[in-house]
Amino acid sequence: MCALLRITLLDTDGSLQQSASAPVLPTEVGEETAQPELTRPLLFTMALACGLAIANVAYNQPLLGQISASLHVSHREVGILPSLTQMGFACGVFFIAPLGDVLERRRLILTMLGLVSVSLVATALAPNMGVLGLCGLAVGVTSVISTLVLPFAVALARPDERGATVGVLSSAMLIGTLLSRTLSGAVGEYLGWRAVYAVAAVFMVALAITMRALLPRSAPQASMPYPHLLRTMLGFLRTEPILKQATLNGFLLYAALSAFWATLAFLMESPAYHYGPAAAGLFGLVGAGGATLAPHVGRLADAYSPRLLVGIAATGMLIAYVMLFGFGTHLPGLIMAVIVLDLCAQSATISNQASVYSLPSHAHSRYYTVYRAAYSLGGSMGAWLGAAAWGIYGWKGVCGTGITLLSIALLFHLRASARNKG
Repeated sequence: MCALLRITLLDTDGSLQQSASAPVLPTEVGEETAQPELTRPLLFTMALACGLAIANVAYNQPLLGQISASLHVSHREVGILPSLTQMGFACGVFFIAPLGDVLERRRLILTMLGLVSVSLVATALAPNMGVLGLCGLAVGVTSVISTLVLPFAVALARPDERGATVGVLSSAMLIGTLLSRTLSGAVGEYLGWRAVYAVAAVFMVALAITMRALLPRSAPQASMPYPHLLRTMLGFLRTEPILKQATLNGFLLYAALSAFWATLAFLMESPAYHYGPAAAGLFGLVGAGGATLAPHVGRLADAYSPRLLVGIAATGMLIAYVMLFGFGTHLPGLIMAVIVLDLCAQSATISNQASVYSLPSHAHSRYYTVYRAAYSLGGSMGAWLGAAAWGIYGWKGVCGTGITLLSIALLFHLRASARNKG
């Protein structure tokens, strides 16, 4: 982390920039530098990077029961792991992702790939719950590659393809998240939870080698001291109402989604099912089917109002939670609800991101940072609330938590829509 902060004082040629203590006015740079084209092979490479990197944040969810038994801790204690990882991701997004506007993005992405590889190896070797919690936090902080790659891809895309580009990369992120649960559940079932993180570290090293060969270099979009960079992001919430709405929606909707996924492993092990990590992970495949529709949602966001799509998606998530409340302990009802929940959550995410990327391009990394940091904080809060609700009220408590969060989200959304019409 210290090395990254030192990088902020270096330009792309490695020469020392003006000290952060000197008066430096924010200026936009790199506007005259021709950017490479976003070809299909490059888009595929970036989508692969987004999917593999974001997967690191979700590997622990199907493994919680196994980790609990291995380290001799309660479900409530181990339930903090997803929350810590999401919190780490939110911190990484806020403090690292905005550097994509002021640094050469290829170098920054490769640096983070190296750091996350080390964090994953440390997680695989963690001897106790305390160390594992710290490692989970580190994995979250260093898994922010997708938040660096996505603005990079949008900057390379043509204006009329930005929504579709967001859809493709967001789809890769969701599929990576969902299939990570399938992979970790299967590997954990047969090789143990530590092997999951060893495999993930190998993925990151291979990805670093690939990205080093294929990623184009970029010119920084702005030049400003690091403290000013952070201050501008908080100011955006006051000056950009579109960003504020997307951020609040993302926070609440992802909190509801995380409350479900952070407790699914406990439900699978409960008397309702008596299944293990592999069964919990298989539900990633159920949700991944709906995620393939995400690029089409991106095109709809280009053609229609993203805010309208967010409202429809939030309503769909609420319906899914009602289904989970009534039929979640019966396998057909659980499968149907997961399909609806993940499809609607992905649709809302893409629509929110399309709104964010409709804002001026010179600050896309910072706009996305604000949105994604709030999104991940919502995930951290939702995972914690879900685990706490499970410990006190069981599955009905988890469903009640999700229904409450989504009801609040819809109220805020309707209020904002009415204000915009007025």
